[in-house]
Formats: sequence, structure tokens, C-alpha cells
Amino acid sequence: MKLNPGLLALAVGAFGIGVTEFAPMGLLPVIATDLGVSIPTAGLLISAYALGVMVGAPLMTLTTGRVPRRALLIALAGIFTAGNLLAAVSDGYAMLLAARVLTSFNHGAFFGVGSIVAASLVPPQRAASAVAAMFMGLTIANVVGVPLATWAGEHLGWRASFWGIAALGVMTMAALRLTLPALPAPAEAMPWRSFACCGAGRFSVRWP
Repeated sequence: MKLNPGLLALAVGAFGIGVTEFAPMGLLPVIATDLGVSIPTAGLLISAYALGVMVGAPLMTLTTGRVPRRALLIALAGIFTAGNLLAAVSDGYAMLLAARVLTSFNHGAFFGVGSIVAASLVPPQRAASAVAAMFMGLTIANVVGVPLATWAGEHLGWRASFWGIAALGVMTMAALRLTLPALPAPAEAMPWRSFACCGAGRFSVRWP
């Protein structure tokens, strides 16, 4: 498939989400020591993100069905960026926990809406490849992004990782604005058809 700037922007967003979801796993000892909590307590930062995805995915999808798709994706990337900025400036465990929940709210809706947008950017016979290209960002995040964020957190402090991920969010917002065409919301919004959650970070797209 020829390089598509819009798909690349969506893949960058998927990469950032993948990094912010999994990077704290490798930083739990560092975070626990710095915030003065036990490692099991720090581990609740991972659980809080998962809980936020579970609640946020249907909530965001059901309440944004009539928002133009490009604007919605940029807004979701904005939530992602704000959550990571809050994490980067957190001076206590409770603030960091709240930041993780906020960050997670974009997760399910971004992948669900992003999958449909990705499919719309190419001819119908290439829709599956387009969705796979977007999710490639999530794969690369697990292979490259998470180890890099862990290394940065261990050598520069765990907040540095969140600053870097927030920068990815800003890049995603700019890339989405510059590369995606204006995409109006569906005339008859049926958000329950946008996606079916199949597990953390994995969604199967359904077209009406």
C-alpha cells in the first residue's frame, strides 16, 4: 500500500496510546520509590488505566456520535495529551492515579473511530490493510516505544517518560489536523456499531 499521510498520523496516535498504556509497567519500582508507596500500590496505576478504558470506551463513543470524525480524533488526542501532562507534573500518588484514568478515556474511542476513518481513506478492497496499518503503531509501541520509555524513565526520571509521551500527543494532534480530510459525523449516528471491544488495545471494526 502506498504511504498514506492520514494513516501515518493515525499510526502515530496508536503508537502513543500503546506506550502510555504499557510503559508504567517497567517503571513501577522507580515510581513507587519516588512517591513513597509500595510496588503493589503503584501497580494500581495499571489497573486504573484498564478500568478507565472499560468505562471510557462506551461512554465516549455513545456521547460523541454526532461529532465530526477529524475533530473527534483531535479532541481524543487532546485528552491523551492532557492526561500525560498531568502525569508528568504529578507530585503525589493520587494525582498520578487521576492522570492515568483521564488518559485512558481516549483509548477505546480513538481505536474505534480511528479504524473507521482509516478504512475510509482507501478504496474498499484495501480497508482491512488500512486498519492494520493504523494498528501497526500499537505493535511498534510494544516492541520499541515501551522499552525506550522504560529506559528514559530509569535514567532521566519517570516523569521524563510522560513528558515524552505528551509530546507524542501534540504531534498526533498536529498530524491529524494536517493530513485528514474534513470528515463529517454519520448522518444517522449509530455508535454501538463503531467498535466491539475485544480486549485491551484490540478492537474489531463493524460497518453498518
